[in-house]
Order: sequence, then structure tokens, then C-alpha cells
Amino acid sequence: MHKRDREATRARLLEAARLRFAREGYDATSVRDIARDSGVDATLIFRYFGSKKQLFEQAAATDAPAGLFQGPEEELVARMVRTVVDHDWTEYGGEHPLVAMLRSSAHEDARLRIRTEVCDTYVNALRDLAAGEDAELRAELLSAWMVGIGILRSVVATPALTQASVADLAPHIATVATGLLGRPMSGTADQGDGPGPA
Repeated sequence: MHKRDREATRARLLEAARLRFAREGYDATSVRDIARDSGVDATLIFRYFGSKKQLFEQAAATDAPAGLFQGPEEELVARMVRTVVDHDWTEYGGEHPLVAMLRSSAHEDARLRIRTEVCDTYVNALRDLAAGEDAELRAELLSAWMVGIGILRSVVATPALTQASVADLAPHIATVATGLLGRPMSGTADQGDGPGPA
């Protein structure tokens, strides 16, 4: 098989794995399901990834949306919320990947992977913005609030939050972010500086 074909097959497997893990979780997803969705033999998963665990780790690894950490610091939380509300996460079944991957949290390896993703990408950035004591705790509280927004919008589908736009959320984003980070934070972000709809 040519290198280009191998790369295309590997990418197809990762795409199918992301969608399966997002919709069904780690334990309910089988290697055969992913292979069938990709139109390939299951042995290729072990050839390219070694194991289901390693496939999950690569599928769960997400790069922060372009522009998330660019722009004014006081707009960071607004940009983060916008990735939950406005960003197109089609490859994860339409949900933010952290919300989607929570379906795998009953599995210890998956839970550790999710924790690494959350802490390394989001919590640490918020902690670095927090003023005063208990910065880690307040960063985690703010992260929990944003994950909760994602869960209520895409999993529970509560009516008011599901229908709310970024503009509707803006004053509340500013209030919560300012309160928890102990510094003035904006509820809006310049569309040119942060990630918007993909």
C-alpha cells in the first residue's frame, strides 16, 4: 500500500473513531465497529495504532481551535465559550470534543486522557489569568461551568440554554469569569481574534 493510501486510511480510521467514541463512549465502541465504518479490515487498526486504547488517545487528542489563545486576555473565556456554542464540531458528532468524550469517562484510561486534555489546554490557561489565591481551584470551577454549558446544550438540550446565542450569554460570561478569575473579563470577543463558526 502506498504511503498516501496508508495516510488516507489512517485518517479515515481516526475520523470514524472520533465519531464512534463521541456518540457511544469507549466501552460501547468496538474495533470492528470503527473498521466497518471506515470500510477496512479491523487488523489495520492494530497495524496503525497498536490497540484500541492508543486509537482512543489519538482520537481524543484535540488541538485548540485556531485563534483560541490569541487576542486580548480579558476575552479568553468568551472565546472559549464561543467554541462550545458556535464552533462546528462535526467530527465529534456536533458536540465539543470534551463534552463528547465524557461518554468514555467510566473507563480509567479514557478518564485520564480527558483530564490531561482539560488541564493542559483549558485549566492551565485560566489559572495563569487568575489573580490572587486558589487560582487552580477557581480555574477548575470556571472550566466546570463551561463544560456544563456544553452538556446542557448538546446532551440535555435544556430549552433556554440551547437557544441562547453568544450575545445572550455575554453579560453572564463577563460576570462569572470576572468573579472567578478576580480580574475584569469581557463577555464578548472580537470575531477576528478568536474562533467562530467553522
